Amino acid sequence: MRELKSRKWVVLLGGVLALAVAGGAIAYWTGGGTGSGSATAGTSGTVALTATIGSGIALGLHVPVTFKAANASSSAIRVTTVHLVGVEADAGHSGCVTADFTMEDVTQNHDVPAGATAETLPQNGTLVYADTAVSQDACKGATLTLTLSSV
Repeated sequence: MRELKSRKWVVLLGGVLALAVAGGAIAYWTGGGTGSGSATAGTSGTVALTATIGSGIALGLHVPVTFKAANASSSAIRVTTVHLVGVEADAGHSGCVTADFTMEDVTQNHDVPAGATAETLPQNGTLVYADTAVSQDACKGATLTLTLSSV
């Protein structure tokens, strides 16, 4: 009789143990919970572009233009392309036809680091001074200012 009680006890204890293990596994895999999180996405910024025109611009010539960018924001900004918006001559050369100056867009694909004050852009442009059929003497000695944009 005692052996029968022991056997029942072992079977009962084994069953309880099996249920406990199964219940623990189910609880582990079917556990739940709640929570929340937040983040702030960065904002777009702008770079300030400056250009340096090679010396010796004259009728029919192509001169190199180098570019630098400043980025006052707290994250890097990618400059994809530099575009010449326009050219302006100094006040003493008001008769200078600045439409005679052109420059193709310059592909950069360059990240300007946060806080950069004068990051050199990798690609140079070429400023072209068209030789037209009319006198362009009004541009002699002019100081040119390039207006640039970037994408």
